Amino acid sequence: MHVIDRHRLTSLVRRERIAYAAAHPASSALHAAATHLLGRVPMTWMAKWSGGFPLYLDRARGNRVVDVDGLEYVDFALGDTGAMAGHSPRATVDAVADRIGRLGGITAMLPTADAEWVAAELTRRFGLPHWSFTLTATDANRWAIRLARLATGRPKVLVFAYCYHGSVDEAFALAGADGEAVSRPGNVGPPVPLDTTRVAEFNDLSSVEAALAHGDVAAILTEPALTNIGIVLPEPGFMAGLRELATRYGALLMIDETHTISAGPGGATRLWDLQPDIFVIGKSIGGGIPTGAYGISTQVLRSVESHAEADLIDVGGVGGTLAGNALSVAAMRATLEQVLTDDAFAHMIDLATRFTRGVQDTIDRVTLPWSVTQLGARSEYRFASPAPRDGTSSAAAGDGDLEEFLHLYLANRGILITPFHNMALMCPDTSSADVDLHTTLFAAAIDELARTP
Repeated sequence: MHVIDRHRLTSLVRRERIAYAAAHPASSALHAAATHLLGRVPMTWMAKWSGGFPLYLDRARGNRVVDVDGLEYVDFALGDTGAMAGHSPRATVDAVADRIGRLGGITAMLPTADAEWVAAELTRRFGLPHWSFTLTATDANRWAIRLARLATGRPKVLVFAYCYHGSVDEAFALAGADGEAVSRPGNVGPPVPLDTTRVAEFNDLSSVEAALAHGDVAAILTEPALTNIGIVLPEPGFMAGLRELATRYGALLMIDETHTISAGPGGATRLWDLQPDIFVIGKSIGGGIPTGAYGISTQVLRSVESHAEADLIDVGGVGGTLAGNALSVAAMRATLEQVLTDDAFAHMIDLATRFTRGVQDTIDRVTLPWSVTQLGARSEYRFASPAPRDGTSSAAAGDGDLEEFLHLYLANRGILITPFHNMALMCPDTSSADVDLHTTLFAAAIDELARTP
């Protein structure tokens, strides 16, 4: 196996930083002048981009982004899944423009006919019969967790180490030395996870059962595959095992497909015939307009409705003034009906397969101890081989210097991948030529990295 020369890596990162700064004077100047913004960015995650400052957006369409310096990029980041439908898809833009312009009424605290259409489509895709809308998957998770606690009478949520469920407090936890939940390193102003959370390892059913045996878990909250720590796929029988253990121990199975909808039109839930009690989705289904949704089974609905004291309409902590507004629901309908279709997913998945094969060919040729994993329209390389089987081992495979080098190398040559890790996502506008460009540049970057003096 090839061993990376860390001195050479440091030199290459320095070279790419210099090139990045030289190519983006307008972005650099805007960032330097943004003194009224926390972290000099509108949302602190935007500071994650490599190079010392983020690119500033001028315009975007399809899978192309143009920055304020006039440079164009093939975009495989796609807003970290938020723009999986592509930037400003025509059908979504038309629906939004119609709602804002001809019809009027962006938000009126009144339902529209589009809402029932979207709910029925979500039922068709994911199976859950009852739906409610939010503006983010984070809120969908928060509100659904409240319903899970109400339905079961239990206080805790079981999550997996290094899972991703937005900024939900319950999810920022790891298992401590004594098995109890502790706050994940870097968690900002944490509450007390010990009071809210139990933690298991993905692909380890024995750790799940040990957590459930306490009898205080309302719901197992999981992605079908971990996605924000590299892609960690479930091993055969793991998801079925979660379903069986949840039923046996009286917990609900809550599946968050905000990222794993990349698996197909019905996400991994339909592809793998999963049977959640609660389902969460967000980001992509609005075509870039803030949207989210959660669905519940009829059994969960009956349990919730049996609590006459619970105020779901006013002060019960479930809902928000702008959730389900006319604009976001119109965007969801257009995106689901006309953009993220079965045919679009087939195209996107074929391209992700091509992307994955191109990366794997380079890894094999240079004999790097890395891996690349595909989940439908999504692909990601990780600095470990074999591919990690749980969140903890995947976190240990992180390498900030390698990531910065690859991200900057690609950005300096016209390709963006997600800044948080090494994820590439296909959209309906992605082409074979775009994928092949990444394959060529990835191979060139690795050849430079592997070159001996």
